[in-house]
Amino acid sequence: MRAETEAVRIDGRVQQERANEMSRLPEIDPATATGKAAVQLEETQKAMGSVPNLLKVLVNSPAAVKGYLAMNGALASGVLSFPVRERISILTAELNNCTYCLSAHTFSGGRFAKLSDAELAAAREGKSEDPHVQAILTLTRSVIEGRGQGGEEVVGAARAAGVTDAEIAEVVANVSLNVLTNYFNELVDTEVDFPKVSPHSH
Repeated sequence: MRAETEAVRIDGRVQQERANEMSRLPEIDPATATGKAAVQLEETQKAMGSVPNLLKVLVNSPAAVKGYLAMNGALASGVLSFPVRERISILTAELNNCTYCLSAHTFSGGRFAKLSDAELAAAREGKSEDPHVQAILTLTRSVIEGRGQGGEEVVGAARAAGVTDAEIAEVVANVSLNVLTNYFNELVDTEVDFPKVSPHSH
């Protein structure tokens, strides 16, 4: 009887731990999705090659996923390279204390953008040994911490450091896209499906 009671306690604890890992909004399985959600999850699979938990939860609003994919796809063909955009994503997630996005972009930054461990760590601090990338990350930090304020001074400093007007526009656009996912993931507590990387204390 004691063993059975202990087994129940252990099983209950495991179930509670699993419950604590679940998102506050339901994950929609691509295999059983219907209607507009199914369409958007199929588009996600085509665009990204997989469906991360973020989009399984965000697709509770198919329109939100459609908007995310559209903006992400547009910025992928912009003037900022993929490695630079991954650094922006890492810094934004770090400053917004988003574990999910920091984990996801640390993974993709290393695996697909081919950033070294040192470059990934530096991005979290808004640093780069490349002067042009450093200027872009400095602008990124200014946009996030200033919430878009300080326009003349911030834009002037970026231009003086060699950041083009197109790059300035896309830094703001990339920050905005990442704020969407940062805020969403933190609000609904999306389960992390990448090697977990926790933000530093700020």
